Amino acid sequence: MEPKKLSIIIPAYNEGNTIHEILDKIKTVSLINDLEKEIIIVNDFSSDNTSFAVNNYRISNPVLNINFVEHKKNLGKGAALHTGIKYANGDIIIIQDADLEYDPNEYNILLKPILDGVADVVYGSRFMGGNPHRILFFWHSIGNKFLTFLSNMMTNLNLTDMETCYKMFRAEIIKSLDLKEKRFGFEPEVTAKISKIPKIRIYEVGISYYGRTFEEGKKIGWKDGFRAIYCILKYKVFK
Repeated sequence: MEPKKLSIIIPAYNEGNTIHEILDKIKTVSLINDLEKEIIIVNDFSSDNTSFAVNNYRISNPVLNINFVEHKKNLGKGAALHTGIKYANGDIIIIQDADLEYDPNEYNILLKPILDGVADVVYGSRFMGGNPHRILFFWHSIGNKFLTFLSNMMTNLNLTDMETCYKMFRAEIIKSLDLKEKRFGFEPEVTAKISKIPKIRIYEVGISYYGRTFEEGKKIGWKDGFRAIYCILKYKVFK
């Protein structure tokens, strides 16, 4: 059946100052094949004004299809994604961070392989050439590439950016997975589990990246890197 709707899952934790900006960008995007947009925002028990900002935005923009879900305690990004996947009604699902590091205007780049009928999953790679890429931290980029390399060894894939936020799935694929990781272990876990699906068709496309510094609100740290290594090994070697 031809896909009709794209579900955009936004996990949000203390993003009250910028979430309206990412929603403005999503609002202006015209999707190919006239796909509808469904936005699922999961507030992971933010301690700032995220809840107020989202509710205020919904009132001001009634034409946007926004489903707002709130956790009663902080559970982690992965847990917020699990909630978003559960509530998604679209035929295709994409993950969108609440910050401004990734550009919704590039949804159509990821959609094309799926709508062309050649892909089930599409990753947006920050390391494929030709797109704007903010220059930030050397060791952070080395860490990302090492995690991708290790993940590729375990999954026999040849991804260039396993840790990317922009992952797009046919809804039946992502909803079929029993996902466990509640924090940033989501990325290696979902990659390991889709790699085991028989005849899965995974594509990668180049995207832009407008990275943030820690002072600007970036949240992932070295502990999450070690957790990612653990998850890569866990979902291959131990299970």
